[in-house]
Amino acid sequence: MTTITSPVPTTHTSNAQRRHRVLVTRAIPDAALRELEATFDVESNQDDVLWPVHELIARLQGKDGVMTNGSLRIDAALLEACPDLRICANMAVGYNNFDVEAMTAHGVQGTNTPDVLTETTADFGFALLLATARRVTESERYLREGRWKGWRHDMFCGPDVHGATLGIIGMGRIGQAIAQRAAHGFGMRVIYHNRSQLDAATEQRLKARWVDKNTLLREADHVMLVLPYSPAAHHTIGAAELVLMKSTATLVNLARGGIVDDAALAAALRERRIAAAGLDVFEGEPSVHPDLLTVPNAVLTPHIASASTATRLAMARLAARNLQSYLLEGKAITPVNKLANALASHRAAKA
Repeated sequence: MTTITSPVPTTHTSNAQRRHRVLVTRAIPDAALRELEATFDVESNQDDVLWPVHELIARLQGKDGVMTNGSLRIDAALLEACPDLRICANMAVGYNNFDVEAMTAHGVQGTNTPDVLTETTADFGFALLLATARRVTESERYLREGRWKGWRHDMFCGPDVHGATLGIIGMGRIGQAIAQRAAHGFGMRVIYHNRSQLDAATEQRLKARWVDKNTLLREADHVMLVLPYSPAAHHTIGAAELVLMKSTATLVNLARGGIVDDAALAAALRERRIAAAGLDVFEGEPSVHPDLLTVPNAVLTPHIASASTATRLAMARLAARNLQSYLLEGKAITPVNKLANALASHRAAKA
């Protein structure tokens, strides 16, 4: 796990007379903001106002760095309009909001926040899986509406999680943490699909077996998506894939909106072609496909898989440390694009 240390002193920069200017586009924990303010001139958005693009571009003028989140698109048009920008630090592990090719072409470093949210997100993955399989939100609505009149042997029965087969699509850090919980905590049989197979020692430790995607969909009692978004991953689960799943199976999406065809999923849920789904991410979020809001067998949460107090602070601090390390020392901690050292040194010398 990445260690967050105290801010880098400004004496490390070649231009100690000028403090770098940074924009923080959304509210962040106060402790992380104070760390940034100790090093930089910071314009922050602690009121958490959603700025339109033209206002964002205006605020980025003269800024060396920006702290973003996954909803802020950094593309070629924005970069052309903000020539002083040198680094975009995402307070997220995903970075599909970055046009990485355009950022590299403009000499702008991109960073993300891996590792610090792995265990928290894996915990939430199991919370969502359990709530989905055991029909927690559906039964709670039933109770709150005053419809509970007594016990029945088949009331809100769902599939077991312990001892079942879990299929994980995407076996990076978070996928492996989920597999660890599944195999060792719930006695589950774990199968997975990934672009590359894990080494034998890791597979043995996780008690996980690689299979092709169609085999996973046919065999799994519960399918969990933890893969990064890319154009190639768009609609990894669509109508054709849902047909392959068991009618008793559940689907959980912790990954990114767009990996699931939400319209096709809503239809499959309504027709009970799969048992249930748990979704923390959505196509076009914060908008949610209206059909998903009407099916009772969907557990829906507003992109909160990493939302523990400690983890959100760690994410903000790592994003802040990326800004500090790159602007003051020319090297990012968790880069998502690789800029030539000569280019980084050249830009640092111009600062």
